[in-house]
Amino acid sequence: MTQSFQELGVPPDLIRGISALGIAQPTEIQQQAIPFLLQDGSDLIAQAQTGTGKTAAFGLPLLARMDAGNPAIQGLIIAPVRELAKQIGQQLFRYTKFCEDKIFVEVAAGGDKIGEQIKRLQRPTHILVATPGRLMDLLEAQLDLGSVRYLVLDEADEMISMGFRRELAAIFKECKNRRSTWLFSATFQAKVREMVEAHLSPQAKRIALEKARLVNPNIRHEYVICAREHKDDYIAQYLQRHAGERGLIFCRTRAGALRLGVELEKRGLAVAVLQGDLGQRERDKLMRGFKKERICYLIATDVAARGIDVEGLAFVLHHQLPDQFQYYTHRAGRTARAGRAGTSLCLIEPDERQAIATLEAELGVRFNAVE
Repeated sequence: MTQSFQELGVPPDLIRGISALGIAQPTEIQQQAIPFLLQDGSDLIAQAQTGTGKTAAFGLPLLARMDAGNPAIQGLIIAPVRELAKQIGQQLFRYTKFCEDKIFVEVAAGGDKIGEQIKRLQRPTHILVATPGRLMDLLEAQLDLGSVRYLVLDEADEMISMGFRRELAAIFKECKNRRSTWLFSATFQAKVREMVEAHLSPQAKRIALEKARLVNPNIRHEYVICAREHKDDYIAQYLQRHAGERGLIFCRTRAGALRLGVELEKRGLAVAVLQGDLGQRERDKLMRGFKKERICYLIATDVAARGIDVEGLAFVLHHQLPDQFQYYTHRAGRTARAGRAGTSLCLIEPDERQAIATLEAELGVRFNAVE
């Protein structure tokens, strides 16, 4: 039975904040995580995909546990990329709109001037949201994390995949006085398990949703069999049929994303390509255009798309399936946000039917064939 946020124990002022955002019913991960984190608050290991509501799952209990009268950093959230860190910070700020005791949240990520970040952190800061690289810079500048009581790792598998194992080990060491660690990860490959064994309690609470609930249930999973040379035409026609909607198109390589972008622009479609060689200023400009709907369709690789969180995306198209199946959930989770429905459509070649069957078995979802 679905419980309300009130029944989960969320304080009334935070409930007012999330209600103002249109969040009325807790998701599965929120129902399981929030009561434990509010009542017990010890180590937590949770499996949660993009789009399942995990920011509120750890954010609401973290805010509730802050001592507003203590100006030191009590909560530290680590996110893999700048966009996700900023999105988390923005959400926490929105949740506290109606709180009488002000909780101050700061975000520290690459691309912003570190001098200004250091200056802001000299003011009262209860929760710091940071990327691993920028946090290392701040530690070199003598940032003290000795007052951190709660350490949250969001998208731990992404951080490991991006090569941040050494930085994460250093962060655990700096947060030696922490009361607990809350780790959220979409997948649990060997290196994530090693980190869990090294730094979290063997008695940590574990939340593993049923396969069918690991992926947002509001996503329709579809596939179409399409020869490689016909994929550009199919995508262009799909976008023309869905004019007025917005979506993401994933390619496996940077070269493939750039090539597809050129082809779609030739057909008069408002597309942009998000790729790893963009500078931070260019990336920010592109993402602003996408969020403000000046750009309808964004083409990206799995690496370049890390941290993208844009509401209102109607679909995700997969020009090719990802190299690793776990990245399918990261891709698909970009649509169907905030209770909306969305479509994840894979363009597969005739000899890739088995890959769809494997995805169905691994994720507990059903793919429907379309023309």
